[in-house]
Amino acid sequence: MAMMKVSDVREYFKSELAAERFTTDKTGAKTIEMLGASFVADEEAIFGKPAPKYIQAELDWYESQSTNINDIHGDEKEPPMAWQYSANDVGEINSNYGHIVYSDKYFNQYRNAMNELLQNPDSRRAQMVYNRPSIWAEYNENGKSDFICTNAQTFYIRDGKLHMVSQMRSNDVVFGYKNDYAWAQYLMDKFVKEYNVEAADNNMNTFGTPAINSITKGDLIWQVMNLHVYDRHFNLVE
Repeated sequence: MAMMKVSDVREYFKSELAAERFTTDKTGAKTIEMLGASFVADEEAIFGKPAPKYIQAELDWYESQSTNINDIHGDEKEPPMAWQYSANDVGEINSNYGHIVYSDKYFNQYRNAMNELLQNPDSRRAQMVYNRPSIWAEYNENGKSDFICTNAQTFYIRDGKLHMVSQMRSNDVVFGYKNDYAWAQYLMDKFVKEYNVEAADNNMNTFGTPAINSITKGDLIWQVMNLHVYDRHFNLVE
C-alpha cells in the first residue's frame, strides 16, 4: 500500500476545515488535528513557505548546543515568540536538538547511531531519543513550558540509501513542520557525508574486499501523534 505524501496531508486539512471539524486547545484556540499521522515528507512545507534565513540561524544554534534561546540571533534581534513562550526567565529551554543528539550528557546519540550502522548497516538500533521520562519534571522547571516535541529519530540503510523515520509527539503544520523538516534533512545530509568518509577510511576487510558500501540519501518518513493547524493559520489552509 502506498504511503501518504504531503499533498495527501494538505487535502486532509482542507477537507477538515471545510467540514468545520475542530478541537479547542488550552488557550481556547480552534485547531484542526490529524492523529497518528504517517507520511513521506516529500515537500519542505505543508502550508506556507520556509524562512531560509531563520532556518539557518536555528540550525547554527542547534550545532552550537546552546540551551539558551537568546543565542539564536544574538544581539541582532529577539528570538521568535514561540521560543520565548517555551523558555524560562533567563531564556533556558530543553529543546536544543543539537544538544540532545550530540552532547555527552545525552550519550552522544548521533555518534552512537553512526557507529551502529558502520558496524551493521542492516541494524534497527540507530535511534536518537529526544524525549525522556524526566521531561515530566523538566518541562516546567523554573518557569519553562517546553515539553520536547520530537520523540525520536531513527536512521536505516536499505538498498544503499539512508532513510530516516522522524517521530513527533506534537507538530504544528505551519511553523513546526517546516523547521523540524529542515533539521531532519540537515541531519540526513550530514550523516550520509560522514558515513561515506568513514566507510572509505575503513573500507577493506581482512580479505581485501570492500567491507562497507557508500550510501545516498533516501526518504524521510514523518510520523506525528498530533499534527495540527491553529485557527490563526486557517487562511493558509483555505
